[in-house]
Amino acid sequence: MATSNVKPATGKLGIMVVGLGAVSTTFMTGVLMTRKGLTKPVGSMTQYDKIRVGRGEAKKYLKYNEIVPIADLNDIVFTAWDVYPENAYESAINAEVLKEKDINPVKDELLAIKPLKAAFDKNYAKRLDGNNVKQCRDRWDMTEQIREDIRNFKKQSGVDRIVVLWAASTEIYVAPDLNGTHASIEALEAAMKANDVEHIAPSMCYAYAALKEHCPFIMGAPNTTVDIPAMWQLSEQMQVPIAGKDFKTGQTLVKSGFAPIIGTRMLGLSGWFSTNILGNRDGLVLDEPANFRTKEVSKLSTLESILVADKQPDLYDNYYHKVRINYYPPRNDNKEGWDNIDIFGWMGYPMQIKINFLCRDSILAAPLCLDLCLLMDLAHRAGRYGTQRFLSFYLKSPMHDYTVDEVPVNHLFQQYVMLKNAIREMGGYEPDEEID
Repeated sequence: MATSNVKPATGKLGIMVVGLGAVSTTFMTGVLMTRKGLTKPVGSMTQYDKIRVGRGEAKKYLKYNEIVPIADLNDIVFTAWDVYPENAYESAINAEVLKEKDINPVKDELLAIKPLKAAFDKNYAKRLDGNNVKQCRDRWDMTEQIREDIRNFKKQSGVDRIVVLWAASTEIYVAPDLNGTHASIEALEAAMKANDVEHIAPSMCYAYAALKEHCPFIMGAPNTTVDIPAMWQLSEQMQVPIAGKDFKTGQTLVKSGFAPIIGTRMLGLSGWFSTNILGNRDGLVLDEPANFRTKEVSKLSTLESILVADKQPDLYDNYYHKVRINYYPPRNDNKEGWDNIDIFGWMGYPMQIKINFLCRDSILAAPLCLDLCLLMDLAHRAGRYGTQRFLSFYLKSPMHDYTVDEVPVNHLFQQYVMLKNAIREMGGYEPDEEID
């Protein structure tokens, strides 16, 4: 029997979600319905996947909770912040992701989830116009108010531990300021106190507050937020894990899984054109060019670390990669991703692959939210801190130390090996798979 050094998942786990929109209400409703035995948590690795541990006669396949102490779904308590005042039930109905008949059995629980006032700056998401917003003197005051929310929730709900999950909109792009504001904890705090609204996004206030209150923080959008040296330092100082960025749901999931086919088969790539249409609140926000820029940086990064020119110049020296997102209201949450892939084979002869993924954005994101929250809570109890690279499997643009030219792992199957090895290691087993 393997011996795990992970602290047990005693008591309740609080999940504080930034944003009470389509993704978070779908996540909450699914967890609450699963607890009542009224649905199944399809798509969740922590609830379904089995991992091999041991070799030879000792080999066996176990579910995650048989290897490591993962929090039980019955122990989760939800709350959220949002710029709109509607409770989780009203928001779930308005999102039109789930049918009313699939929401009503947990209506009372959802009605009780009333959003806290959001820390918000309209300049970071111009298309949002809610009035459930904190009045803040400056970014430091914004951070202090969020910290107070976390402390109050812990006290009033009686939860033992808290994870903070960003499931809100994509902010405008904030370039890392590596020689100033974002270089150190001290510089970050000084900028907050000086109300440097250009370099300090509201999401950074949430992340700073979470870490200072010993809560793991997950960035589910492509925002710069925790992807800066100051936050890496704070994560290590407080010994609290961070993860990000951007949930890997539709098109990038396909890309990170399909590109390895091309690379493994030694086929050449001439171009990969990706376009999306979606009509939910995320699409509305991304219709603003400054917000789309943040998403574009995230989506473009996947391919270049899988099909690498330096490794195979004959095959990947000069391909063209383009990503587009188009706001199309009639489609609502039912996103459609089109990929046109121009490849070449023997003697340079061209071929084409076309993928049309008619996906449901929040249906794909909800199990990611669950897994990320449970695994970040696990990592914290295992004494892990800093960037949790083993969670790259769930993320579109995995965080990495770009200041030393670290290349992130975007290859889906290599990411899966990282995930399995981390679970094995935390469970006291040998992390025995290698990434080639």
